[in-house]
Amino acid sequence: MSAAPGPLSLSPVNEGVFAVLDAAGQHVGYLKRIGAVWKFKAVGSTARGETVPGGGPLTERHNTVFERPDEAEVSAGLLVG
Repeated sequence: MSAAPGPLSLSPVNEGVFAVLDAAGQHVGYLKRIGAVWKFKAVGSTARGETVPGGGPLTERHNTVFERPDEAEVSAGLLVG
């Protein structure tokens, strides 16, 4: 599966969750506050539009940890080779 096109952007869902969107505006995961850190939770979808937790173009980056919800840091951390 190919990587998501970057840069990535963050869209607030609630106080502890951001939707992570690729450059085309496609939803590729969530950034969730878990304790004192933020974890990326990859999300994909089937051809029928069903959600696949842990799937999608960034499945290899599932559970990547970040200190804060910063778009530049998230893009750099998730879109590495």
